[in-house]
Amino acid sequence: MAFLDKLKAGLKKTKDALFGKVHDVLSNFVRVDEDLLDELEELLIEADVGVGATEEIIDELRDRIKDGRIKEKEQVMAALQELLTDMIGEGGTLNLSTTPSVVLVIGVNGAGKTTSIGKISKRLKAQDKKVVVAAADTFRAAAIDQLQVWCDRAEVEMVRQNEGSDPAAVVFDAINYAKKKQADVLIIDTAGRLHNKTNLMNELAKINRVIDRELPGAARENLLVLDATTGQNAIIQAKEFGKAANITGLTLNKLDGTAKGGIVLSIKRELGIPVKFIGVGEKIDDMQEFVAADFIKALFEQ
Repeated sequence: MAFLDKLKAGLKKTKDALFGKVHDVLSNFVRVDEDLLDELEELLIEADVGVGATEEIIDELRDRIKDGRIKEKEQVMAALQELLTDMIGEGGTLNLSTTPSVVLVIGVNGAGKTTSIGKISKRLKAQDKKVVVAAADTFRAAAIDQLQVWCDRAEVEMVRQNEGSDPAAVVFDAINYAKKKQADVLIIDTAGRLHNKTNLMNELAKINRVIDRELPGAARENLLVLDATTGQNAIIQAKEFGKAANITGLTLNKLDGTAKGGIVLSIKRELGIPVKFIGVGEKIDDMQEFVAADFIKALFEQ
């Protein structure tokens, strides 16, 4: 199955809950007026697009109606798709310009951090990249073993120590191993202890110092993994993690399990951080680089 088809299937709950209703709303109105805009505004907020983003969209539609760019209700749908696509913007690819490059993966437990690492590793390996994974989430019971399972599926090597080991020490070992193996990418798993921000910030700072010392000038990505089913709580998580790390991109998981896929727009507007990967399933190939046009197309196509 092509990924666009997977994306359409994965976004079905959001499409049915929101964008399918947009078609219904438009069919029920004879003319483009304020009542129509009120109905659209309510639908966008229901899909977790966010109040601020929704107001921007509705205001722009209103302006286009006033100046005559929108005269027919069919034009509303086209304009809405255009505005949503522009608002999301493109995710962009990972910066992997050095050998090795470093991808630090952060996120709360349960957001899909481990599976994301496995899926991204698989994608990179398919691009003929040599990948090494550092199991630096040594705090959570069984985290290392779970990561090993996904690394085995992706057919990439993993550097590990015992549970409870110093995460920075794991990263140090992994960097030396990546250098020895001439790996293209080092992916580092981290603990997701958002409830204790001081520990989290100290731990990430220590890991960053090791990376800066051992791999000066290396291309860096700090990917935050979020669970789309948590809706607006995902934005709160992102803001908190942003205090501990310079987040360069987001991985948004479990879009297939929620009717709140509009969170993609809310996240971009609130945080200004690009969504680089989206996940719409549990299989290792159910993740893709984010393409705004494909995302909107999957939501609107009948």
